[in-house]
Amino acid sequence: MKHDPPFFVLLADDDPDDRLLFKKAFSELSLRTIVQTVNDGIELMELLTKKAALLPKIIFLDLNMPRKNGLECLREIKNNKKFKEILIAIYSTSASEKNIEDAFRFGANVYIHKPSDFRILKKVLDRTVVASWHYQDPPFNKENFLLRI
Repeated sequence: MKHDPPFFVLLADDDPDDRLLFKKAFSELSLRTIVQTVNDGIELMELLTKKAALLPKIIFLDLNMPRKNGLECLREIKNNKKFKEILIAIYSTSASEKNIEDAFRFGANVYIHKPSDFRILKKVLDRTVVASWHYQDPPFNKENFLLRI
């Protein structure tokens, strides 16, 4: 019986507590995943552009990071053909309409407002990964862009 490879998930977030909770949430889900985290946008882009880099299936991208923010990373990723198969989930504490609109306009696949409740976080992550095929192909639907649980 052939097993599918684990689903490779990457989180770019400058908050160490958020990175820890993210990894813990995935460890409690019944999904076969490999979860890697980076501290900011510079680290993210350095990791992605390494010659032999294993590319993630989905990147959860915080918007407010030092050195290089999430929108800058989103634009770089979407402008590079090498990354065209990578799904981008904006994962932010911001609920600003401007941030949501910018993320949509620059090509993010889904926008997730970071939940403060751990149970909801697990639901959001599970739902995002399980439904990731839904977010893959344009045309994207603005009504389904903001993931609500």
